[in-house]
Amino acid sequence: MFKGHPKGLFVAFFSNMGERFGFYTMMAILVLFLQAKYGLSEEEAGSYYSWFYFGIYALALVGGILADVTRKYKTVILAGIVVMFSGYVVMALPGNPLAITLIGLFTIAFGNGLFKGNLQAVVGQLYDNPKYSKVRDSAFMIFYMGINIGAFFAPFVATGIRNWFLKTQGFLHDGSLPAMCHAFQKGSLEDTTKFQELADKVSGMHVDNLGTFAQNYVEAFAIGYNYAFGIAAGAMVISLLVYIIFNKLLPSVEKVKKVADAGKPKVNTNLISFLLGGGLMITTSVIFYFLLRNTVKDAAALGAAVGLFIGFIAIMFQISTKEERPRVTSLIMVFIVVIFFWMSFHQNGLTLTFFARDYTVKDVAPLTNIFFNLESILAFIGAVAGFVMLFRKNVTQRIVGGAMFVVLGGLTYYFITTYNALNPIAPEVFQSFNPLFIVSLTFPVMGVFAWLGKKGREPSAPKKIGIGMIIASIGFVIILVASIGLVSPHELQFIDTGGVTKYNPVPDTSRVSPYWLINSYLILTIAELFLSPMGLSFVSKVAPPRFQGLMQGGWLLATAVGNKFLFVGSTFWGILDLWQLWAIFIVCCILSALFIFSIMKRLEAATK
Repeated sequence: MFKGHPKGLFVAFFSNMGERFGFYTMMAILVLFLQAKYGLSEEEAGSYYSWFYFGIYALALVGGILADVTRKYKTVILAGIVVMFSGYVVMALPGNPLAITLIGLFTIAFGNGLFKGNLQAVVGQLYDNPKYSKVRDSAFMIFYMGINIGAFFAPFVATGIRNWFLKTQGFLHDGSLPAMCHAFQKGSLEDTTKFQELADKVSGMHVDNLGTFAQNYVEAFAIGYNYAFGIAAGAMVISLLVYIIFNKLLPSVEKVKKVADAGKPKVNTNLISFLLGGGLMITTSVIFYFLLRNTVKDAAALGAAVGLFIGFIAIMFQISTKEERPRVTSLIMVFIVVIFFWMSFHQNGLTLTFFARDYTVKDVAPLTNIFFNLESILAFIGAVAGFVMLFRKNVTQRIVGGAMFVVLGGLTYYFITTYNALNPIAPEVFQSFNPLFIVSLTFPVMGVFAWLGKKGREPSAPKKIGIGMIIASIGFVIILVASIGLVSPHELQFIDTGGVTKYNPVPDTSRVSPYWLINSYLILTIAELFLSPMGLSFVSKVAPPRFQGLMQGGWLLATAVGNKFLFVGSTFWGILDLWQLWAIFIVCCILSALFIFSIMKRLEAATK
């Protein structure tokens, strides 16, 4: 896989794999941990989740600016790994109050900001060498594989660690129990019959004292997640060791003398970048500070994030020339669309995770259970890979493929025969499907684009972005159809005569097949492949040469603002019917697509 590539790619691959493992551990379990540990509502947990996501992408701009100004990319990357590790250690400590947990989240976001974009920049620098320039595209594909391999394993490991700790405390896992435990402790659980039934089931015996059970179960549940964060910290140690030992294989970039473009106003882009980055850093820090004090509402705090984005737009219009302005305008229009894509797409770690926990069946048949256990899904993936290799021209590869198909296919069948008639599944595991689909579909999608290119029919980058938005809307249509007829969260709560809000768990009659959510993730992943890499390609093509760094920063800033809008989903989770909630994202995606196609000629002209 690494043949023909510089050895530094190996370093970047494994350093990034560890970091992505930690990040996707957070995506899989963060909101579930916040609710289980602190008894937060979906709205409250979603607020913290959206700010964490905002911080990751906004602070990536800060990290990029710091590396650009100092030209010490490798040093900034190293600092990022160390800072992230310290953040995961904080998250791994049981018993932290919410304030300390939020500090840990901010630390991880800041470390990620130092690491994320700069490692990608260093990978690009490896291929500035003419010797390797022809394999640059394949290098980023390999690098992207590292991202998604770590992402695939993270939810399985996090779930396994959590379930293991529950078993050491004499409990089984049930994702709906933490909310019921908190409601029972608050005196807001309307009917304790279901609670008693589940308590007996996960304890393996009749529970006499539900109050003691509720306290012990929530504590064990939360500590299990703490240990999962500890595994993420361990993954960061592996990344750190790989990076420290082999970082000499990565290039060191010396300062280059900047020459102003002739006939164009001299603009101190470093100063502008510093001011923007400083503004982001200060704003994000202040927001997290006020979140600790619980005195800032999302609407007010969101204003600060949007204000930064508007400020970025104003600066770009001010410093660009008349010739550059059409390109800058085109990019800003795409950035606006990007905001709504990430607001919708990253619901996978928020409202779609709530749906996986509350509205997807808890037990599945043996065939479906293949995809919810690490050993069986790996055997199944290997069997499919072997089947694909049977069609290769190389005889050796066909023989190896045939062996893989027979052996691993047989192992898959063995797993099916050993599973029970009904097998429990964990909602966190759904987060493995997106990286699995990314790894599986990236090459086929690229192959389709290449085939269309040979026929002169490949869509332009802006058209791919528009098509991606339409595909994303279809992903939410699937989950909307699944939600029709289900009891909605707001219907399960009511205020009694004493003014107390009573809580009811989702009835089993409102739980659907996991294939609804799996197929939704499949469609959303295809949309991601159409939009995310195409957006980055569009920015690199259209950005005026002297604003390359700033416009890449604008992409990150738009992504950050889109992630801050994630709270829209968690806010309306307990207010609207489920189908109405998904309709919000369908409308946003379709309107964004219509907007893109309405200005298509302008966007395509900007790429020429």
